[in-house]
Amino acid sequence: MRKIVILGAGYAGLRAMKELHKEAGLQITLINRDLYHYEATELHTVAAGTKAPADIIFDLESSIPEGVDFRSGTVNKIDVETQCVYLEDENIPIAYDYLIVALGFESEDFGIKGAAQYALPLANLADAFAIRTHLEQRLARFNDSRDENDLSIVVCGAGITGIELVGELVYRMPEWVAQHKLPADKIRITCLDAMPAILPMFDAELSRYAIAHLADRGVSFQTSSAIDEVTATGVRSGERVFPAHTIIWTTGVRGSHVVANSGFAQKRNRVAVEPSLSLKGHPEVFFIGDVSAVADPGSGHVYPTTAQISVAQATHAALNLKAQIAGKPMTDFTFKSRGTVCSLGPLLGIAQIGADGSMKLEGRKVAAIKKLINDTEILEVSSIGNMISHAD
Repeated sequence: MRKIVILGAGYAGLRAMKELHKEAGLQITLINRDLYHYEATELHTVAAGTKAPADIIFDLESSIPEGVDFRSGTVNKIDVETQCVYLEDENIPIAYDYLIVALGFESEDFGIKGAAQYALPLANLADAFAIRTHLEQRLARFNDSRDENDLSIVVCGAGITGIELVGELVYRMPEWVAQHKLPADKIRITCLDAMPAILPMFDAELSRYAIAHLADRGVSFQTSSAIDEVTATGVRSGERVFPAHTIIWTTGVRGSHVVANSGFAQKRNRVAVEPSLSLKGHPEVFFIGDVSAVADPGSGHVYPTTAQISVAQATHAALNLKAQIAGKPMTDFTFKSRGTVCSLGPLLGIAQIGADGSMKLEGRKVAAIKKLINDTEILEVSSIGNMISHAD
C-alpha cells in the first residue's frame, strides 16, 4: 500500500482526495486543522452578515469517503528528505510515499506599518465572523459615542474580494441603519487601492457598471492610493488620512507559513513547481492551490489564486500521481478559464463567461450564475448531498 498524505481540506485538498480515493492500493490520509470545510469564495458574505457561518460550511466527515483516514491537526513542518510531515503537539511524524500540499492562504500585509495590529484580515471563517462582530458593535455604539468614525468603514484593497465585500456592505447597510436608527447620510464606506483602475480583469464597460452601482450607494473609491500606515483610527496614504474605526484588509494573500517554515524556496509562501505541479527534485511531492506558483505557458505569468484554478490543479496533480505509480510519464498542467464573476451584493454582479471572456453579463442574472458556480464548486470537492443542503 502506497501512503498518500494530503495537507489541507480546502478546494484543492478535497478535490485531490476525491480523485484519488477510488484508486486501488492507496492508503490516503487527509490532514486539516478544522473539522469543517468552508467556501472561501463566500467569506465576504459572512463578514457583512448576509450569510451565517453555517451557510458556507459543511462537516468534513460528510465528505470523506470510506477508506480515507482523516486527522484533525495543525501542520508544523514538511521534511521532503525524510518524507515526513510534522504536526503541532504530536511527537510522531507522519510518513508518506506521495505528498500533496494544499495548505491554502493567509492574509498578506506586506509589512505595512500598523496593518497587522489594526486592520481586520479576511482570510478564513474566524476572520469573517470577527469582522461582522466588530462592525456591528461599532455601528451600535454610535448612538452613545456620537463619534462619526464609528460609522466609517475603510476597505483596503479593490480586487474581487474587496469589491464583493463592499457590495455586501451596501446591501446590508439599510438594515443596520434602521435597526440602530443611524443617520444614513453619515455612513462612509471607502475603498482604497494602490492600482490606478478598479477591476481591471473585466471589460471596461463591466467595471464601470460595478463602480457606478457602488458609488451611487455612497462608496468612495480611492485609486492610486498606496497604503502607508494603518492606525486605530484610520488609514494613511501619502498626505491623506481616511478616518475609520472599522478597517478591513483585502489587499492580498500569501500561501501558508508552513511553506517558509519548512525551508522551501518560495515567494510569498508560494513554491514555483514544475509544469507537472511536482516539486523540482522531488516528483513525489505536489504543491497545488494557494501554495503553488504555476506559470501559464502562454503568457509566462503565474496563475492567480482562485478556487477554479485550485480545483483544476488538484485534478491534474491526482492524475500525475497515479501516472507515477503506474510507471507512466507525467503531463504538464494547462488551464482554460470558465470565466470570472464578481458579485455586487446577493442580487447583482458582473461576469465574463468562457475562456475568452466573450460573454459579458451584468445585473441580476449574474446572481444566478454565481449560485451555480458555488454549487458546482461544492459538487467538485464534496457530495451532491452537501450541494443540496447549501441551496438557498
